[in-house]
Amino acid sequence: MDIIYSKVINEIGEYPFSEIYKKVAELKEKGIKVIDFGVGDPKSPTPDFIIDNLSKFARNRATSGYPSYIGNISYRKACANYMKREYGVDLNPETEISSTIGSKEAIFNFPTGFINSGDIVICPTPGYPVYKTGTKFRNGKVHFTPLLEKNDFLIDFALIPDNIAHKAKIIWTNYPNSPTGASAPREWLQVLVSWAKYFNVIIAADEGCYNDIYFGEKPTSILEIQKTGVIAFYSLSKRSNMTGYRVGFVAGDERIISGFKKVKTNIDSGTPTFIQDVATLALNDQVEVLKMREEYKKKRDIMIEALTSCGLETPKGDSTFYVWQKTPKGQNSIKFSNTLIELGIIVTPGQLISDEADGINPGQNFVRFALVPTMEEIIEAATRIKENLKI
Repeated sequence: MDIIYSKVINEIGEYPFSEIYKKVAELKEKGIKVIDFGVGDPKSPTPDFIIDNLSKFARNRATSGYPSYIGNISYRKACANYMKREYGVDLNPETEISSTIGSKEAIFNFPTGFINSGDIVICPTPGYPVYKTGTKFRNGKVHFTPLLEKNDFLIDFALIPDNIAHKAKIIWTNYPNSPTGASAPREWLQVLVSWAKYFNVIIAADEGCYNDIYFGEKPTSILEIQKTGVIAFYSLSKRSNMTGYRVGFVAGDERIISGFKKVKTNIDSGTPTFIQDVATLALNDQVEVLKMREEYKKKRDIMIEALTSCGLETPKGDSTFYVWQKTPKGQNSIKFSNTLIELGIIVTPGQLISDEADGINPGQNFVRFALVPTMEEIIEAATRIKENLKI
């Protein structure tokens, strides 16, 4: 029997981070102590107050049955309260919010409700691979727009041709940005909203994975600017170190949220009710989040001091737990990442998470450090770099 993969699977190939996992395994087999900055999965533990309440909430929900696809109203109210407290945004938990199984499933499935075969979706590059794969799995066409250093890693709307903009159904944005660490100024968000209104494009703003991780001015939510034509995606994975809990939410334009709910109820299920209960506690927390932010700042400062002491340029960006480090002159991201591998340090080559746009790969001369190792590992990595990295 011949097993033939679909066209879309053959075109997409392996998930980019699978190459990082292979590198880690190879080094460990050689007995090398690896410090892994490659994949953005926090090693810091979930706060105690969340773990301590799991059993209690699970017992309370012992006969609750299948969870709501769109989230319990108590959880959705907690999401609305969070947005009001943090951004001053008023949201109706009945109509303008839906729970999600983390961000990935929501981002991947979202285009199903809004594009047809051949429709255009505009995606930033470098960027989260799921923006493009979610589009391609729905037979949509991806138009990549580059995030360039000269533009402070903000989308430059002048680089999007009018013929593309007129045909586009969705534009993905991601601020605070992975991997560049850039935040979007309010003025830029206002331009984005005006541009999208003019071309009748839905704004899909993936902003809530890193919006609580910032080291300068607090990021602005796009929902502070406008709800009409906008859906924003949020996750507790980084805010509260809850990557394995698979819980988040979407918020925005009632019409878009309604379409998202129709997609969600036909594709997946709800987050377990007791997980929604602890997520409610996590959204109310402001103490552990502050500790998390301070810890990432310390890690960031240590790594940037080590990298710049070797002659590398000081990275831009004031948010997220990523350092988007420019490579030495004459070395692309693959070559520089291999140099670091020799020190037992794993990073993500920018080329692997970037697609060609306007004839260039915008990640070619950058590597991404995810500041997820422990503080002890961060200090050790900084020492290895200072003592052994020759630029």
